[in-house]
Amino acid sequence: EAMLAVHQRHFNSVTAEDAMKMHYIAKEPGVFDFASADAMLAFTRERGQRLFGHTLIWHSATPEWVERLAERDPAALDAFMRDYIYSYVGRYQGKVAGWDVVNEAMNTAGGGYRETVWYKTLGREYIAKAFSYAHEADPAAVLFYNDFNLERDAEKLDSALEMIADLKEQGVPISGLGFQMHIRMDVPDEVIAQALRKGAATGLQIHLSEVDIIFNTHGDTRGGGVQLYDELTDDMRRQQAEKYRKLAMMYRTIVPEQQQFGITFWGFDDGGSWIRGFFELNDWPCLFDGNLEPKPAYFGFRDGLTAKLED
Repeated sequence: EAMLAVHQRHFNSVTAEDAMKMHYIAKEPGVFDFASADAMLAFTRERGQRLFGHTLIWHSATPEWVERLAERDPAALDAFMRDYIYSYVGRYQGKVAGWDVVNEAMNTAGGGYRETVWYKTLGREYIAKAFSYAHEADPAAVLFYNDFNLERDAEKLDSALEMIADLKEQGVPISGLGFQMHIRMDVPDEVIAQALRKGAATGLQIHLSEVDIIFNTHGDTRGGGVQLYDELTDDMRRQQAEKYRKLAMMYRTIVPEQQQFGITFWGFDDGGSWIRGFFELNDWPCLFDGNLEPKPAYFGFRDGLTAKLED
């Protein structure tokens, strides 16, 4: 109940961590189970919040039966993707504000496409097709490409921007770019600012889609955490607050207002953060602590959101 109260008081847009991913919706061939997505929609409607769709095509949420289908018959994978996106996006037409149509299609680090089952079976055209199908199913939804480390890996960002330029040139209906923004404290603000400038230059809607800020580090792999700090000091709390404040300010000053889709946090309390379990790290990435008390990070972010901007 305490968590619900925090959730309702402070946030006006909701993204599901898992409940709207393919391994929830398409558990078995020939059946789409929308119960979890319906529950998300009911939850947000009851509270007057925006629902964001995460995510249609992502290698890590692709069920094994779909991978087996791809091995047998590439055309069948395309047909499944079309049916899945039509059925899914069509069901929530006008009810889900936007979708991460394709998530993490770039390599973890550096340039180039990630060799997922989608890429290996359909080539990079799978991305254009996914966006086209989603747009046909809901012409008004904002359609995003979403990825991580875009704020600190210039080569990866440039690769993603090349892909976006290519899609736009083909007339593919892509309308948004999601910077996940799983940020590390040691990433310089100017590096983040430069990435946002490049992203905004596309003219697309910009979503900071999975924000958290960690002190420790990791190799972007499950269990790959490197524990640099064992406890959270007052000094660290202040530095994190300042980082959150600057992130909000950069978003507001660099991304033109009409391109600001919003800022979404990947969890809001340290106790429930995905960072701890996934990377096997003890870290403090969120706005609220494990007791759901607002940290300096909360007040820093709030200041960044509300500070008067220079005219």
